[in-house]
Amino acid sequence: MKHKLFLKIFGGVLGAVVVVAGGYLAYAYISYYRLPDDRALAVKHPQDDVVQVDHTYHAQSWNVGYGSYPPSYSFFMDGGKYSRAYSKAAVEKSTAGVITTTKAAKADFMFFQEVDQDGDRSQHVDQVADISNAFKTDHSAVYGQNYDSPYLFYPFNDPIGKAKSGLITLTNKKVAGARRYSLPIETNFNKFIDLDRAFTVTKLPTNNGKQLELVNIHLSAFTKDHSIQEAQFKKLFTYINQSYKRGNYIVVAGDYNHRLLKNAPEIFNTSDETMTWTHLFPFTDLPSGFHVPTMGLAKAAVPSVRALDKPYQKGNSFVTLVDGFILSPNVTASSVHVVDAGFQDSDHNPVRMTFKLKP
Repeated sequence: MKHKLFLKIFGGVLGAVVVVAGGYLAYAYISYYRLPDDRALAVKHPQDDVVQVDHTYHAQSWNVGYGSYPPSYSFFMDGGKYSRAYSKAAVEKSTAGVITTTKAAKADFMFFQEVDQDGDRSQHVDQVADISNAFKTDHSAVYGQNYDSPYLFYPFNDPIGKAKSGLITLTNKKVAGARRYSLPIETNFNKFIDLDRAFTVTKLPTNNGKQLELVNIHLSAFTKDHSIQEAQFKKLFTYINQSYKRGNYIVVAGDYNHRLLKNAPEIFNTSDETMTWTHLFPFTDLPSGFHVPTMGLAKAAVPSVRALDKPYQKGNSFVTLVDGFILSPNVTASSVHVVDAGFQDSDHNPVRMTFKLKP
C-alpha cells in the first residue's frame, strides 16, 4: 500500500511539474514577439543646429549594462552569481554615474547600448527616461527598442524575469528622421536567452546637402552559433555601404561583442581563449574604404569591457576591447580613446572619438 501511495504521489507531482513546465513554455512562445523591420522612431527634444562639414565633433559610445554591474557584481550567464541588480538604489546610482561621466565629455553625439526602459533585472528603473531627460535641454533623443522579452524563469533560485531594453542616441544637432532595423537572430529556444537585436539610424542634415547617419548597434553576445553574428554584420555592412554610395556620411558606434584589437590577449595580458563575445572583428568584410579607428588604443591598453564571471579585480579579471566606431571613407577620426572609468557604473568603459566630415 505504501509503495502504491508513493507512486501515486510521485506521479501527481511529476504530472504537476509537466503541466507547469508546459504552461510556461506556452506562455514564453505566445508572449514572444519581434518588432517589424525598418520601423520609424520618434525624435524627442528637437534641436536646430545643422551639422557642418570640416568641423571637429566629439562622440561617445557606452554600453551601460542596464545599470546593474558595479565592480563587485558577477553575472550568471558569464559563470557568475547574480541575475538581477542588487537593488533599485544601486541601479539609480550607476545610472547617475553614467550621466555624470557623459556630461564631462561634452560630446555632440552620444550612443548608449543596453539601456533598460523597464525590467525585473534592473529593478524597474526607467533608464531611458533618466538618460534622455538628463540631456534634454541641448540634445535630441532617439530610442530604439532591442527587445521586450517574456519572463525568463531562470536561474530558478532568482529568475532574471522580463526586460524591455534598447539603444539611445543623443545629438545636439538637427535630426531629419530615425529608423530601427531588425538584425538576424536564432529562431530556436536560444532567442529567449540572447534576446532580440537591432540597430538604429539617426539621420542628420549637413550644410552641404548630404546627411550624417548615426548608427547605434549592439550585437549578440552569448549565441554559440557564430553564423548569427556573421549575418548581423552582413546586414549592417550592407546598409552602411548603400548609404555611403548615396553620398552620405556614416558613423557607427556600439558594442560589437567582437574584439577590435587583433593581439588583445597580449595587450591586456589575458587568456587567448575565444569566447562567444571575443571573436575577432571581421575587418576584411568591411565595405571598401570603411575603417575602425584604433590609433593609440593598443598602446594605452585601456579595456572597454570586463568579464562577469567574478567581481572585477584590475590585473586579474579578463578584459578586452569590443566597443568602438566604424567610419565611412568620407569621415576621418583624429583621436579615439577608452575612458578608464574603472567599470564603476557598468561592465563597459565609455569610448570617445574626435572626428570630421570631409568636404
